[in-house]
Amino acid sequence: MSFDLMSYQPRGDKKNSDFFAEYLPKIYERRNSSGVADQVGPMRAIIIQVEPASLFDTLVELYVMTPYRHTASYLGKTHKFAVMHSHPDYPALIVMAPLSDTFEDFIPRINQMYPLARGTPQTRYVGEVFGAVDLEALTSTLEEQNIRFEYHGDTENPFYTQSGFRFTTPSDFTCNRVGYSTLDFNDPDGLGLGDRVLLSASETARLEEAAGFGEESKISPLMLGIDHLATRVLAGEREDAILEFLTMVPYYFWGAYNIFDMNSSTNVNRNPNVDDDKKSPAKVFTANNTPSFVNSFAKLPMPTEDFVRNFGRRLHHMAVEIQDGDHGAGEKNVDFVVNTLKDKGVPFLAHVVGECKDDPNLKQIFSKHSKNTLLITEYIERCHHYDGFFTKDNVAALTAAAGQDEQYQHGHVFD
Repeated sequence: MSFDLMSYQPRGDKKNSDFFAEYLPKIYERRNSSGVADQVGPMRAIIIQVEPASLFDTLVELYVMTPYRHTASYLGKTHKFAVMHSHPDYPALIVMAPLSDTFEDFIPRINQMYPLARGTPQTRYVGEVFGAVDLEALTSTLEEQNIRFEYHGDTENPFYTQSGFRFTTPSDFTCNRVGYSTLDFNDPDGLGLGDRVLLSASETARLEEAAGFGEESKISPLMLGIDHLATRVLAGEREDAILEFLTMVPYYFWGAYNIFDMNSSTNVNRNPNVDDDKKSPAKVFTANNTPSFVNSFAKLPMPTEDFVRNFGRRLHHMAVEIQDGDHGAGEKNVDFVVNTLKDKGVPFLAHVVGECKDDPNLKQIFSKHSKNTLLITEYIERCHHYDGFFTKDNVAALTAAAGQDEQYQHGHVFD
């Protein structure tokens, strides 16, 4: 796909600083001239860590709520890993859990800092892995640009430093990592995650039951893949988070819109080298328009900043694209999927927002936070080939609904 970064004009009404306007084209140019643009491919894996006791329950949940299916499990030195796939061209999903509740590395240390993250100290979205051509050359190039990587002895989890992978240290702005790999994620045995572990008969039966629900209810074929991944950051770190991410991967700043009702902005970054976002999902950064202490003058809603103060900088939700179409009796596919999941007992934050009639538009909804991953699952249907990525009214409604569910009640953190 031919795409001219230098001539592209970002969409949206969010005013960026002169600093951002100066460095965005510089980063694009440096990516090309330094070879990073040629060295880094599309997203190949998404990584989540959960509590040791929650690993299998997480797999069952993902079977019900997403198109991902278990491929293989492995026992490593400090963690157990489960590899899941949805489509050969889409990123794999790796769910890992420490072998011990007392395992300590960056994740429990950072989680202890935030009141609504302390109860699940091992649970955190880790980051994404992108395809790479030459790990040594790429590392050398990015280190010259002050990107930091993990080396043996730097981290307690050997996964981040094993052969065939290269991970950055957690971002100061997002707490997410960016990983690179030369490995084939459709061949999980070749990833070097440890000794292969077979599921028990009862575990296999539970996953088959979850898969059967999706097939029998006819919602599984409608769940296509991950559309985007949304991280919430602090107001003053929005531009830094975007520019840092764009330094490391060949994405572009698609645009940003103010969500005035929620005192925030939504900032979208996409991969121009794929013909379908599900092959390398968009990365979205959401931030308050003003820091909380300044907002105290205007007393506007600030669910985005509250989320960061309560949970920490982290991924907020994963969006699953639903196949566009009418299910029947005036019901769109996303309505059918959500209603079916509700009947299964999956809790949602609000009703489906947006309309899909004769014109291109969006319909979408947030689930409640998963008790296993702390992530929200969004379901989104892009009707009639809608290409605007999102609508401001929809985002405002979803942000408000999530904010009501992410409140910190003093004195109840350790209940």
